[in-house]
Amino acid sequence: MHELPIWEIGGLNLDLSTIGTTIVSAVIVFILARLAVRNLSVENPGKLQNFMEWVVEFVQGIVASAMPLKKGKGLIALGLTLIMFIFISNLLGLPFAVITDHKEPVTLMGYDLVSQEAIDRAKEKGSDYAHVLWWKSPTADLSVTLGIALIVFVIVHYLGFTRNRHHYLKHYFEPYWFFFPLNLIKEIFKPITLGLRLFANIFAGEILIATIIMAGVFGIPIMIAWQGFSIFIGAIQAFLFTILTMVYIAQASIHEEH
Repeated sequence: MHELPIWEIGGLNLDLSTIGTTIVSAVIVFILARLAVRNLSVENPGKLQNFMEWVVEFVQGIVASAMPLKKGKGLIALGLTLIMFIFISNLLGLPFAVITDHKEPVTLMGYDLVSQEAIDRAKEKGSDYAHVLWWKSPTADLSVTLGIALIVFVIVHYLGFTRNRHHYLKHYFEPYWFFFPLNLIKEIFKPITLGLRLFANIFAGEILIATIIMAGVFGIPIMIAWQGFSIFIGAIQAFLFTILTMVYIAQASIHEEH
């Protein structure tokens, strides 16, 4: 396994590879959205406009599958943001990896980026250098996927409490009042499983890519095939995360019964 550039500051361990690629993903989503609406045309829409219209219609279909579109129309922007950000983040680590070798510790503003401990761990494994990974899919980091899931958790319960308070509070005590602890645990584990599912699929894919790279030239055909399959997996995981978000919102804020 590669070491990560951890910036230890103020008692926090900041993974610069995750922070950097998360920002890159957000910037790509923003640029795509801006370019798609820059020159809107009804008579002669551009290719990017047509593509974004297809994405919007696809997200509308996701929302409509979970709830009446009339009630869920305001959630299309949320679904669009989730599916675009997660899909782009899933694919960001596929084209290449940026890895540097370090024999000495590296510091930034007096704080370690590559610590002596990381170099010692590399030596224990028989390497003279610590191999530091600077570029990866941000969704291959559990803190990112759980962070997105936490945002979804807050939105779900806020909308449930404000839009459909009676049903939202009642469902914790169904079918009987003593089911309250189980229903509470179920709600807590929803975002955890949501984040873990996304992380596990993307992280496992990147581990496999790293393993294939170690095979050298003999791994090239496998790498090409796996890259194509990874795009499919990235799209499926973005779709699942988005549709489950809409289902959870519908269960909490719209449906009268589960």
